[in-house]
Formats: sequence, C-alpha cells, structure tokens
Amino acid sequence: MAEEQLVVFRLGKEEYAVSITQVKEIIHFKGTTKMPNTPAYMKGIINLRGKVIPVIELAMRFGVGAGCAVDRRVVIVETAGQEVGIVVDEVTEVIRLQEAAIEPVPTMSASNDYVRGIGKDKDRLLIILDLAKLFRKDELEEIQSSHIA
Repeated sequence: MAEEQLVVFRLGKEEYAVSITQVKEIIHFKGTTKMPNTPAYMKGIINLRGKVIPVIELAMRFGVGAGCAVDRRVVIVETAGQEVGIVVDEVTEVIRLQEAAIEPVPTMSASNDYVRGIGKDKDRLLIILDLAKLFRKDELEEIQSSHIA
C-alpha cells in the first residue's frame, strides 16, 4: 500500500499538511521587506543565502485567523517552478500517511481547489494542500514580478 510523507503545520487552531517533496526548507520567521503594490496576503520578500524569495502570509491568503505564535516559521516550498515562503504559526511534525487514510474533499467545499484531501491521523484531521493550485496564474505572475530574480 502506498504512503506519503507530509510536513504538518498549524495556522491558528487548524492543522495543514503539504507533501515533503515540495518543501525545500523551514526557517525561523524574522520579518520581511514589504514590497509596494502587492496583494495584502504577500508579507514581503526575504534574502535567503543571496536569493530573493517572496513570502506569503498563508492565514491571510486563506482568510483564516493566524494564532499568536511567538516563534513562527517560514516554509520554503516550490510551486509552479518558483520558490515561495509561506508563513505558518508552527511546524509540528513530519508524518507518513497511508493512501487509504486520505479522503477526498467534501463536495460542499469544492471551491477550495488547493485542498487536495483530508488526512486522517488517529483522532485528528489534516487539511492536505495542493501547492500547485494555491495561486491562480495571474497571482503567481504578480508574486514573481514582486521580486528581483
């Protein structure tokens, strides 16, 4: 039976997960340089070992409240061939889930195209994200144009 390794993180009280294959690294959030005329959910840019990376406030992108975590993290992911940082409250663990433990998204929440499935791990539910669908093409172009490659 196939299994998948997922990086689990929190936004407020909810737990989310992304495939570990899309995660480049996880760093401490130390602030960003805000760029003018960018979407509200774009936190700014950071310099990561000489490379400029756009950083997204994921809770704001989803329209959910972020927690008051003091020690926030930035998960550097690759989506549509571009590295993007997503700010999360806390990275909790890396888990392995069997394919059978991942349910399809309920039909009433179909407007969330970026939710790939719901993972069941013991007595908790994980919202598994599809990073390739997190941003529309025009949003990705806006993010790309907001920093110097």
